[in-house]
This record gives sequence, structure tokens and C-alpha cells, in this order.
Amino acid sequence: MTPLGAKLRKLRAERGIALKDMAKALNVSSAYLSALEHGKRGKPTWFMVQRIIAYFNVIWDEAEEIQRLAEISDPKMTIDTSGMVPEATELTNVLAREVGRLSAEDFRALRDEVMRRAVKRG
Repeated sequence: MTPLGAKLRKLRAERGIALKDMAKALNVSSAYLSALEHGKRGKPTWFMVQRIIAYFNVIWDEAEEIQRLAEISDPKMTIDTSGMVPEATELTNVLAREVGRLSAEDFRALRDEVMRRAVKRG
């Protein structure tokens, strides 16, 4: 499941909305919406994100959060390490090989460390 998928599922649950009803309102198939929630589809288009925001009738912070989550919800990301230090390629390959074995706690720790270092660098 992607961050966007988790948010959509949460919003639907809070409002008691069935997946098929939301899909019909957005004029997409239930299969597409389910795949989007489960991370089996790529990042939705900007237009689809706007339709989702309008469907849930959210504004300001929550609308921005949905847009942000859509941006970080590509389940098939490619990382080009050409021209970088060898450690970048090594890390990317180790992560690709081991990603299926990591726990949610491992992912949070790795994400937090990367974010901490990124903020530190400005």
C-alpha cells in the first residue's frame, strides 16, 4: 500500500464510503481504485488527484496532504545513480534486494535518518 492509498482508505472508512461508490463517482473502475490504494498502480495524474480532493470535499491542509502523498506514492520508482559515488549504487542495490525483508519499523528508521540528513544539508 502506498501513502496515498492508506490515506484514501482511511478517508473512505471515516466517511463510510464503499470503494465501488467512490470509483463510480470518480468515473474509474473499482479495480483501478483498488489497485491505486494497494500500490499496484503508478502515481495518479494531477487531474485524478484534484478529482479525489473534490470528491472528499477537503480544503487547505488536507488537500495539500493528499497532493503531497500522491507525489511520494510511486510504487515503481527508478533510481539513477550514474555519476554518483559508488556507495550510492551499492546502497540502491542492497535496498532493492532487501526491501521485501524490512519491517515497518526498519522503513521508518531509514526514512527518518534520510530525512534528518537531508534537512541537515539544507
